[in-house]
Amino acid sequence: PSVTSSEEQTEGQRSTLECSTPYFCPRGDTVLRWEGYDPQVSQVSSHVQLDTSGVSHQVTLTSSFTWKDHSKKLLCVVSDGSKRASAEVVLRVRHAPKDTQVSLSPSSGNIGVGDTVTLSCEVGSSHPPVSGYHWYKDGVAVGTERVLALPRVRREDHGQYHCEAQNVLGTGVSPPVTLRVFSAEISASPAAEVLEGTATTLSCDVPGREGHPEELTYTWFKNSVWLKEGPAHTLLFPAVAAGDAGYYSCQVTNSQGSDTAQAISLSVTYPPRIPTLTLFQETQGGRLVIVRCTVDSHPPATLAIDHDGTVLATSGAQVALGQRLGVTTSRNSLRLEIRDAGPRDSGKYGCTASNVHGGASATKVLVIHAAGLLIQPSAEVTEGTAVTLTCVGTGDTEEEPLYTWYRNGRRLQENSFPTLEFPSVRGDDAGAFQCLVRSRNGSATSEAVPLRVLYPPRQPVLSSFLQSQGGRLGIIQCSVESDPESNLTLRRGDDAIACTQGCPQATSPRVHVTRSYNSLKVEIRDVVVEDEGIYVCQAGNSQGSASATVDFKA
Repeated sequence: PSVTSSEEQTEGQRSTLECSTPYFCPRGDTVLRWEGYDPQVSQVSSHVQLDTSGVSHQVTLTSSFTWKDHSKKLLCVVSDGSKRASAEVVLRVRHAPKDTQVSLSPSSGNIGVGDTVTLSCEVGSSHPPVSGYHWYKDGVAVGTERVLALPRVRREDHGQYHCEAQNVLGTGVSPPVTLRVFSAEISASPAAEVLEGTATTLSCDVPGREGHPEELTYTWFKNSVWLKEGPAHTLLFPAVAAGDAGYYSCQVTNSQGSDTAQAISLSVTYPPRIPTLTLFQETQGGRLVIVRCTVDSHPPATLAIDHDGTVLATSGAQVALGQRLGVTTSRNSLRLEIRDAGPRDSGKYGCTASNVHGGASATKVLVIHAAGLLIQPSAEVTEGTAVTLTCVGTGDTEEEPLYTWYRNGRRLQENSFPTLEFPSVRGDDAGAFQCLVRSRNGSATSEAVPLRVLYPPRQPVLSSFLQSQGGRLGIIQCSVESDPESNLTLRRGDDAIACTQGCPQATSPRVHVTRSYNSLKVEIRDVVVEDEGIYVCQAGNSQGSASATVDFKA
């Protein structure tokens, strides 16, 4: 048989194909027919020509083809019994792109920020071939190639993607595919900086959290320390406190893995607390006074120091400073130095702190003695050092003042010399010294200033006693004078019976040791003859050592 048809068919339009033979057998079993068509959408008609113009047998197939028929084979068959001959027609159905799909790679596992992702527009069938592609993300055009490459995925790339494939007959549109970027991020509401007491929420989100196909687990951290874990993606502060400030991060986990959000700083602002006001007067002469004010607040507070209501220094706009004043400022700290301080600087000092959220204040009273006492070379010296005490006063320079010296409250001497000298100071000279300055304008007494003299142990005082009533009890006691404190050790021969520092407890249950400053007392119960002998008490400190002996008899 022979077949005649158009070279191509168009989807949705009816096409006619003819199968014919140049003969016809009216009385034989010869059959001419079409095979491979869909009878539900096709019509078949047969025509026989027997006349002087010629003989033929023709079978006409009229059908409507779809894109699925493209490249399909139809057969025109003539058969006579077991004999068979056929002609083949390959359908070329013109149609718009069909079965358009998006292929996502990688197709499994979490896709994180920075990963490489490709989306391919796959077309099941198109005739003529696809002439162009268009990509859309959430309805917005993003590309025109068959493959949409995202070499370094961003969080913003999360969304629904679909592609369109075009040829001259139309467009094939793919179903949308969701690109899920698994990237955790923290946000703060109402803000990352809030006023103390504000209801605050920290939210840890991955894109598309609400439509995520599986349950997520959230682990919260504050300053890298674990806080809580569970399905809640929020951290709630009904009334945020200053102690809640810090760096917060969260880790989001699903069955494929986890991602940790970059930490967010939660800053809590609050008004100044009560300031800490410190007054310091230099003991060596009392000529320098330091007033220091510190406060806790956020944001930092403006600090001001006043004396009886007159502002002397501020951490904000500087006030005019006198020659005797020096100011040092740092965050939430203000330091005022008053040089050549005298009675005029006595009084009530106040510190006020304020920021945009409020203010607070504190006060203290300072009393400055008109006279001061200076010890040279130092208030702590070793025995034998030459020491000079100088009384610094505000006496009348036109009249020679009178100086009276006191040690531990007892009067030492009175003369017109402002110094008290010890050419070679001894331990007995130590004590708390004061000077009284008298002049025509009045008198002033300095503060008591201690002089410490370091000296080695003197000869220890070692005594022994035997008590016979109620059992035989021996008591050996050693005491010494020294500064600093001495370490006392009681020995008998090569054995250390007891000491005040750094030796083990007494090994014998009959021995009881009592230790106090520069004193060691040893009690021996149920004294026996073996306890008799020469006992030595050794005393030593950083300045030297000394010892004493006693013969203990039972």
